[in-house]
Amino acid sequence: MGVIALFRSVVKPFTDKQIELVTTFANQAVIAIQNARLFEEINTRTRDLAESLEQQMATSEVLQVISSTPGDLEPVFQSLLENATRVCGAKFGTMHLIEGDIARRAALYNVPPCLRRCGGDADVATSSKSGLGQVIRTKQVAHIADVRTNRHTWRVLQQHRTI
Repeated sequence: MGVIALFRSVVKPFTDKQIELVTTFANQAVIAIQNARLFEEINTRTRDLAESLEQQMATSEVLQVISSTPGDLEPVFQSLLENATRVCGAKFGTMHLIEGDIARRAALYNVPPCLRRCGGDADVATSSKSGLGQVIRTKQVAHIADVRTNRHTWRVLQQHRTI
């Protein structure tokens, strides 16, 4: 819904022709709004389709690696991590396998050197307070939007001067 409000400094009624013209403009505004909504809907669908295609291509790449390297998990993990990082629009990623309280590095992708120094490049003992510890404890995905909100992780990053 919209309103076109016109004001004059002189008290004088608008003519039928002026009212008709403003009505035409209002109708054109409605058409423009509908077109904009349709355009946005098409753009949303196009983005959704592109995202779906990207995910399918990533899955296909991982399946190709699995079939071409039977019994060798390292290239599979690397492909999984690279594709997950790319599809999610992340800058880097790490993959660990959990054995008891130890997280063993399975793959790294584009990890900055400063993060490699604080455990991204080695086996690490997990803390129940860290994001990784939370995943191990709950066996659920943990989405930490800002690592500064996780005091343990933030403290580790500060100690290693990665921030």
